[in-house]
Amino acid sequence: MANKSRLHIPRPSARPGDEPDFGYLDLSPAGSIDKPSVKARARDIEYLNSGLVRVLDEDHAAIGPWNPDLDPEKLQVALRWMMLNRVFDERMWQIQRQGRISFYMQALGEEAVSIAQAMALRPGDMCFPSYRNQGLFMYRGMKLVDMMCQCLSNTRDMCKGRQLPVMYHSKVGNVFSISGNLATQYPHAVGWAMASAIKGEDHIAASWMGDGSTAAADFHHALTFAAIYQAPVILNVVNNQWAISSFQGTAGGERRAFAARGLGFGIPGIRVDGNDLLAIYAVTVWAADRARRGGGPTLIEAVTYRAGAHSTSDDPSKYRPKDEWASFPLGDPIERLKQHLIGLGHWSEKKHEALAEDLKKEVLAAWREAQKFGTMTEGPFLDPASMFDDVYADPPLHLNSQRRRMLELEQYGSDN
Repeated sequence: MANKSRLHIPRPSARPGDEPDFGYLDLSPAGSIDKPSVKARARDIEYLNSGLVRVLDEDHAAIGPWNPDLDPEKLQVALRWMMLNRVFDERMWQIQRQGRISFYMQALGEEAVSIAQAMALRPGDMCFPSYRNQGLFMYRGMKLVDMMCQCLSNTRDMCKGRQLPVMYHSKVGNVFSISGNLATQYPHAVGWAMASAIKGEDHIAASWMGDGSTAAADFHHALTFAAIYQAPVILNVVNNQWAISSFQGTAGGERRAFAARGLGFGIPGIRVDGNDLLAIYAVTVWAADRARRGGGPTLIEAVTYRAGAHSTSDDPSKYRPKDEWASFPLGDPIERLKQHLIGLGHWSEKKHEALAEDLKKEVLAAWREAQKFGTMTEGPFLDPASMFDDVYADPPLHLNSQRRRMLELEQYGSDN
């Protein structure tokens, strides 16, 4: 009797009430993955698709060929940025729960990705982020007050109330606007990189998306163009194990690593420990160097864990064990870098606690400043007439008519 075909439904390894189980993760010992030449062909470095580049070992020492030998002072700066990101997120989460902003998304557990890669890129490189790249904006010069004002949609909101909170942008920092439509940033990054190459510049582009977004068509379209035209771009998949409540296997992660998707396009793919700042930095420098030398794109999969909820609209206790993050084998990126610096003799628990308190004061001061420009419930408020701006260079007659009518109604209301 012939066997019947069966539909496979990807399942997470643990649900609420179960013991956390990360046995599905393929991990490599720190320092065990070879570092190839930036000139290596994608087919010759396929081992980077399945291995996991790690620099920090279980004792938090930096070992192996990918060790970037960063100066301890530079690592202290990186630690500060990651801690600031986390303190900022904690404050904004509380503010949302108080009803002061409508929505927020934390980067809890993923701070090393944005900070390490921001450090590895040059100021002239263009970034096309996703919505958990707060640290990227901070590192590239955006003020905390401006980020808060965007979340408040107040009179200093860079988006003038037209974007969901956390959808920042920074022209000065070369960071493109975040889009709520998933995966659109990938084709944008590839197109920008192609333009840079056409102009003969050595600037590259970098973009980020979550594991779930790799199922979107834009992901595949971007890889096709990047491969064909050898665009100088770094395409990052932040595999934090969950796409809202969908386990990473739903997007195909249980079959092969997301990094392996580059191989079919002739694009090198690298899996890296996303909670190891040194490893992410080293891999990004390698990919950037390759791109600047005309080697084309690289697909990087940063293996990390979304420690918090997907957003303030999500309750992860409904679909995964409450204590799952504590069992994640790659740990907490901030704690790992802290212990590495302590091991080098360049940090201490006392310094760490003092810095944490200073950062809380810095974030609180920024919040007090941001409130002066208005909140959801307290003025000053955005001018409603601004909704007609920035759409047409020469506004059509019907919009001018609507603007006049709105102003007339406002005047009538104020007179009565």
